[in-house]
Amino acid sequence: MFDKSIYTGRRDRLKKELKSGIALFLGNVDAAFNYPANQYHFRQDSNFSYFFGLDNPGFAGVIDVDNNKDYIFGNDVDIDDIIWMGVQPLVKDLATQVDVENSFPYNDLAGFIRKATGEGRSIHFLPPYRGETVIELSALLNIPNAEVKPAASVDLIKAIVRLREIKDDYEIAEIEKALLTAYYMHTTSMKMAVPGMVEQDIAGTIEGISLALTGPISFPVILSVDGQTLHNHSHHNVLKEGRMMVTDAGSETALHYASDITRTVPVGGKFNARQAEIYQIVLDANMNAIKAIKPGVPYKDIHFLAARTIVDGLKAAGLMKGDTEAAVQAGAHTLFLPHGLGHMMGLDVHDMEGLGEDFVGYDETVSRSGEFGTAYLRLAKKLKPGFVLTVEPGIYFIPDLIDKFRSEGKYFDFVNYDKLETYKDFGGIRIEDDILVTADSCRVLGKPIPKTIAEVEKTMAEPREWIKREGFV
Repeated sequence: MFDKSIYTGRRDRLKKELKSGIALFLGNVDAAFNYPANQYHFRQDSNFSYFFGLDNPGFAGVIDVDNNKDYIFGNDVDIDDIIWMGVQPLVKDLATQVDVENSFPYNDLAGFIRKATGEGRSIHFLPPYRGETVIELSALLNIPNAEVKPAASVDLIKAIVRLREIKDDYEIAEIEKALLTAYYMHTTSMKMAVPGMVEQDIAGTIEGISLALTGPISFPVILSVDGQTLHNHSHHNVLKEGRMMVTDAGSETALHYASDITRTVPVGGKFNARQAEIYQIVLDANMNAIKAIKPGVPYKDIHFLAARTIVDGLKAAGLMKGDTEAAVQAGAHTLFLPHGLGHMMGLDVHDMEGLGEDFVGYDETVSRSGEFGTAYLRLAKKLKPGFVLTVEPGIYFIPDLIDKFRSEGKYFDFVNYDKLETYKDFGGIRIEDDILVTADSCRVLGKPIPKTIAEVEKTMAEPREWIKREGFV
């Protein structure tokens, strides 16, 4: 964990933002895999982790704004636990590590909440994303399960967004740890992308790298030659020459900070002419977007800059036509880019998404579009120093979407459908980097991961020795 002063400072800042009431944070509990003793890897709730730093299941934290007090509620382990787990720190000692003086058994929480509500005090809590948290909040607050999520505190949500959206130097250092692991994951994936390899072999290998170096993967590995499916978690394909392989993967540190990188490579290590042309368009969109990032610029504008770059490139490739600005205004680019340019990143790979995307990526100055494609933009508001976000443009040739738009008569002024028919076997390309908004510009975080055509081909020309021994090259 960070130094205890970090957590004290965060709680104090929340008190100033919230002004009154009690903020209740339920940590996560263990979740059974297929029977009670066989459990999923424990992952603490990110907001509990942010303010209280403890990685123990079954804990709760309370920030009493009115009385300027902080509490930890949790149970000490008993002898049965010690037999299986070894001696564990006492709750009061754990609380001291994060500068919390008041610690009590978990069962005392219900009485604490009853007393506070009886005094007419506001109990602020966040929207739950797990069923067991809904049930526990329902019991603690004496409200029906169905009413728990709608009753979440908007004031607390907005206060936390204001705090967590600005990353300090300690958080950035953690993210860069996760990015160093991502470097090894992605360069390994590149080197393994040879004809005859099964996607699962690569996905499993890079997940193992994450576990060995920093911790679990920050989200299930997306790795496929069927890159036209945006989040393809199926890894059954055998790699063949002429296909492009998308790898979208990241790692999570012991303190739960994430990385999220995507690279797309040609199976076999050499781009053919068609692949190189489309790849360069996506790379140009990625790099143009990054160059434009600075404080005060709405990220929605960066998204449309990337869209215009893609339209210009596809026009040069003969797949689109007409006026670029008119094409983007009409939404024709969404046939090829049916998602947003990026999202916030930090303790969650889609940072704070559990609080509601509209609270995180939007504000009173910008509202979410209802248009296809643009509606999926997770971050649109003006950028601030300290934001960490992803830039991940892509071009996808989705046969079903092509057929749908063509049959509906959409975008005939902007799309050359006849030529597009010959790209239905192409797949997709996405290139993603993690960016820190600085005082006057931005910085690409982490050790540079190969992304130019020359860099990718050079890296792929250096396969791992065991791949050679197995006869894949």
